[in-house]
Amino acid sequence: MSEVPAAAPAPAPAGATYPGKTLGIVGLVLAILAPIVGLIISIIARSQSKAAGFKNTPAKAGIIVGIILTVLYIVIIVASVALTAAAFNSACAELGSGTFESGTTTITCP
Repeated sequence: MSEVPAAAPAPAPAGATYPGKTLGIVGLVLAILAPIVGLIISIIARSQSKAAGFKNTPAKAGIIVGIILTVLYIVIIVASVALTAAAFNSACAELGSGTFESGTTTITCP
């Protein structure tokens, strides 16, 4: 009797995906363009991947980039407000008390 050869195992599908992989990539891209949104999406993607037992490097990178850029944006906003307040106080120190108009800008000093 001749034996029938065993069938070869099916190869793994190319580019096998796991939960949160695509969302992790989207989160990373958004972390660069809109840091807070990208940070939230990256956290969700990492959570999905972690629950399924997979590492999600793009999601982890999105979390890091999102945190760094969010902090940077906050620093820039605070610095801009501080510089604007300093410029306003400087103008009032120079002009004195009252309301002043310069073109389309109105400055009211205490």
